[in-house]
Amino acid sequence: MPEPGAAALERYRSGNALWVVDTALGFLLPGLILFTGASAALRTLARRVARSWLGTVVLYAVLLVILLHLLALPLAFYREFIREHAYGLSNQTLGKWVGDAAKELAVSCVAAALVVWIPYLLLRRSPRRWWLYAGLAALPLLVLVHLVAPVYVAPLFNRFGPMRNKELEARILALAERAGIEGSRVYEVEKSVDTRTVNAYVTGLGGTKRIVLYDTLLERLDPDEVLFVVGHEIGHYVLGHVRRFVVAAWLVIVLSLYLIHRAGEALVARHRLRFGFDRLADVASLPLLLILAGATALAASPLLLALSRRAEHEADRFGLELTRENHAAATAFVKLAALNLEVPRPGPIYTFFRASHPSLAERIEFANRYRPWAMGAPLRYGDRFAPP
Repeated sequence: MPEPGAAALERYRSGNALWVVDTALGFLLPGLILFTGASAALRTLARRVARSWLGTVVLYAVLLVILLHLLALPLAFYREFIREHAYGLSNQTLGKWVGDAAKELAVSCVAAALVVWIPYLLLRRSPRRWWLYAGLAALPLLVLVHLVAPVYVAPLFNRFGPMRNKELEARILALAERAGIEGSRVYEVEKSVDTRTVNAYVTGLGGTKRIVLYDTLLERLDPDEVLFVVGHEIGHYVLGHVRRFVVAAWLVIVLSLYLIHRAGEALVARHRLRFGFDRLADVASLPLLLILAGATALAASPLLLALSRRAEHEADRFGLELTRENHAAATAFVKLAALNLEVPRPGPIYTFFRASHPSLAERIEFANRYRPWAMGAPLRYGDRFAPP
């Protein structure tokens, strides 16, 4: 593993500072709207326009999403456009970024309009147990999101289709077939219009589950390296990691709702004059709900990240057992560090609060030493795929 260059180190350090600012703004912006009384004023405006309870909740939610989006827009523009171009990692035009930002805002508005009324209806009907009922409703909503997003949302931003390199596609489909995956579930996404970085991922649930490969990855990695990456993603697919993280996210949501239930009413009672409302069931309390939910998510993130790192390690093991391409796996990780300007050995604080994957150095070391088949030892996941 070569040592990271000056640009990678600078990006790593500035990225940590940017994460702190971004996290702080996630609390400060809704807090500003809440404590200045702007949330109550926005609720009053929505009530005058919509007149009905449901219309008020939906209109307020959409207006709040737009306001938060506009307040966060300068930092988003710096993080996603200016900074990525400064490090030579972006191909995105300004027009494409503006278009994607507008689409993201539209999707957020639709999602808020469809979902926000549910907890507020439950708050009105069952003030003591609303959080439990809302938590139960959250699980099917999460499943629905994972079913719908790959088919209807992701294609709004990039073009998905079959692989253009048919020779490599044949090898990938043969690999997928060994693991019992239909070939139609492997997609190439045209990400080169946005980025020069390389990536692959698994998304969806049930009939919409699929493996997605960046066209940049297919262009910049050797075929054997691509096969290992696909084997890794097949591991996520076969081992059910998406389902596992849907359940983990649901548990965090339930915990957040309970925290809101316990702390929300007390905070409203204490600051009702400044907030401009005296009940948590008032839709003007939505910024308060966002703050408390964000605090729970931040507190739970180290555990969720640890679960993610474990899942990534399992997928690495699966990919190695499926392909037996140790050298290709290691060189793929080396290229990943170079092409994405990543630091192979991040510090413990970064790992604890931000790292969803094991360090690249750890992954290379594992790829170099994990060869049970060479000693005739049983494979951890040998029963999950057909032998070569």
